[in-house]
Amino acid sequence: MNEENRSVAQMNGPVAIETIETLIPHRYPFLLVDRVLDWQQEPPTITAIKNVTFNEHFFQGHFPGSPVMPGVMIVEAMAQCAGILGALLANGAMGGNLYYLAKVDNARFSKPVVPGDQLVMTVNETGRRRSMGFFDCRAEVDGQRAASCQIVCAGKR
Repeated sequence: MNEENRSVAQMNGPVAIETIETLIPHRYPFLLVDRVLDWQQEPPTITAIKNVTFNEHFFQGHFPGSPVMPGVMIVEAMAQCAGILGALLANGAMGGNLYYLAKVDNARFSKPVVPGDQLVMTVNETGRRRSMGFFDCRAEVDGQRAASCQIVCAGKR
């Protein structure tokens, strides 16, 4: 782990994209977290953003003339936040660990997410058993819920 990652993992607060890329393996066009605004160890919580632009690859087909961010992409963005939180809680060391989305429960989509929106995601770790993490997730646009769900992520070395 390099010195920057070590210092980021020991404190709460913002995390820039360059550090996010050291914490999870996702890359363009599938990296769906632009910045971590804040995170904390107790209770384990992260708040991050995704700036939604018209240039997103999925808007080419979903839907031409009326672009809407697919719900599965919103869920994936929240799952990436969970992965980032897990890595931060492990002192910034991805260490070859991969976390896979294992389960999604109670997914609700309340408001369309469109180009120009800023998706603010809050993810709380509610439990951990063996290599599995349990998370409550919420995504908002302009303070209004756009989506929510509970997810389970499973770690693999």
